[in-house]
Amino acid sequence: MDQTSCQAKVHFLNESFNSNPDRSFFMAKLNQRTLKQHLNHLSREELLDEIGILFDKFTKVKEYYQTKFGAEDSQGVLEKYKAIIEKEFNPPRGLPKARLSVAKKAISDFKKISNSPVDLADLMVAYVEAGVGFTLEFGDIDEPFYISMEGMFEKAAIHITKHRLHDQFVGRCRRIVYDTRDMGWGFHDTLSEIYEEYFGASD
Repeated sequence: MDQTSCQAKVHFLNESFNSNPDRSFFMAKLNQRTLKQHLNHLSREELLDEIGILFDKFTKVKEYYQTKFGAEDSQGVLEKYKAIIEKEFNPPRGLPKARLSVAKKAISDFKKISNSPVDLADLMVAYVEAGVGFTLEFGDIDEPFYISMEGMFEKAAIHITKHRLHDQFVGRCRRIVYDTRDMGWGFHDTLSEIYEEYFGASD
């Protein structure tokens, strides 16, 4: 492109920008406020198309709407994230990798797409169950591993208490405490203390 053509194109773009009634949107840093300003210029049909594109293109958006509007779909999404955790500690083939960061990320990712207190409690308890099962299978691990399990167990207990989900989850929490009775690093004692603090004596 020669210099004259280049200057003409720049002039055309500047004229287009200056004549755009919504040019403030393009000048401002994109945030929720400026996004809403842009969306206000769209028709209902255009908004529906936009949501449809996001639904098809991004898995997290699709999962968000699945957990929000479909009970059957919501269960499928929960099972997907539970499977990520289970695979780390009890894979169908090969030895487990037991990457705590991967298993914990599954929980943090799930929090972003689901508003269900029951499903979140289920996932957090499943994390500790998987870790305890892993220890029963392979023997004592190490202190950071147990600290992670203890931390998640307490978060689950707080969440269960806050949302009054005792009937659904206290039995599973009690079983976790029982299954750790022969484990080292003070793991069982810590879980027992957490259980008693939030649920009462485990006997």
